[in-house]
Amino acid sequence: MKPSHKSYEVEPLLPKMAEKHYAPLNSSFPFVTSYQTGNSILPQASKNIEKALKGGKLLELANGFKETVATLSQTPVNISVTGDSGNGISSFINALRFVGHEENDSAPTGVVRTTQTRAEYSSSHFPNVVLWDLPGLGATAQTVENYVKEMKFRVCDLFIIVASEQFSSNHVKLAKVIQGMGKRFYIVWTKLDRDLSTSVLSELLLLQNIRENVWENLQKAGVNKPPIFLVSNLDPLLHDFPKLRETLYKDLSNIRCGEALTILYDTCEKIVDDKMASWKERIANGHLKDSLGVRNDDDMGECLKAYRLVLGVDDDALQQVAQSMGTLVVAYKANMKSQNLHTLRREDWKLRLMTWDCLLTCLPCFRGRFRRMRHERMLLLVVQDTKAILKKILEDAIIPPQI
Repeated sequence: MKPSHKSYEVEPLLPKMAEKHYAPLNSSFPFVTSYQTGNSILPQASKNIEKALKGGKLLELANGFKETVATLSQTPVNISVTGDSGNGISSFINALRFVGHEENDSAPTGVVRTTQTRAEYSSSHFPNVVLWDLPGLGATAQTVENYVKEMKFRVCDLFIIVASEQFSSNHVKLAKVIQGMGKRFYIVWTKLDRDLSTSVLSELLLLQNIRENVWENLQKAGVNKPPIFLVSNLDPLLHDFPKLRETLYKDLSNIRCGEALTILYDTCEKIVDDKMASWKERIANGHLKDSLGVRNDDDMGECLKAYRLVLGVDDDALQQVAQSMGTLVVAYKANMKSQNLHTLRREDWKLRLMTWDCLLTCLPCFRGRFRRMRHERMLLLVVQDTKAILKKILEDAIIPPQI
């Protein structure tokens, strides 16, 4: 079956990166890999965000996160597509770009080796991304080391190793070298349509066998398990292409934003911790009433509202941020312990114990000490909520929420 010679009329594989982003690969977030990128915009962005957070201006901070993500999303990314000659590397690149094989800007394909040198391709589906179509490793007698040097692996941010028919020793060597460079890579098994049409196995069993074969060969060489995608170059919407799209989408954002956003989030955490230390000192000195602007520093409900206002996570601020981020305020308040005094006592047994009136009545000599303990505990819980909210805002700046 021959592929169509016209462009694929489908939705973009990757919409413009400024419109949607994914969370960074860092220990502060639900991933573990980090990338090194240029962060020339960080000093000013960090300064603006720091100023907003110190002033308790949550909306300004959220806008700062969004602007930073949008700017970082313009960072150029280089992706190399490699493998053995004849594996369908160029066809895969065309499918990834939704380009028909006979279009002027398509990567040349054929039954004989068509890619002789590194060739770069771009696409409106991948703003600021260069896809490098590399000659197959098995096309020449050169060593893996020479191939890696000649193909300029060092300047690439992400690799896609294309395979079909068999997962050869060359594929394993490439994976091992790329892993040794500390860079991320995928394994993409192409020509799945041909495998399905010729195999006597059920589709489910065939797909399982292919995955297991790839993984076993990598495992023997000490290569960590990478994302493995089984696709057909004839249709970029079937099989694992959608999952490949989502994974690639995330990693493009991670490459561009991961390090920078981690630095910004760490800056925010430090500012919040400094605020907590300052307020703990006021608590210890007994200056709460005037500092918080409350009539009665034994009124825990009133003090809770004051702490939330000081840290910038009061109800009005959260409502403004939710509107700015295009979501509902419940998205930020749902997991807050400090929504009100009732939720705070319900969620934290230590504070509940500290606020038993009978305890204060029986031990009046400890009233002042218990007051300090209550305030310190309540402050800590509001600080924890504040950090969680800041993280949620940052995640929403990277991945716009869907209502």
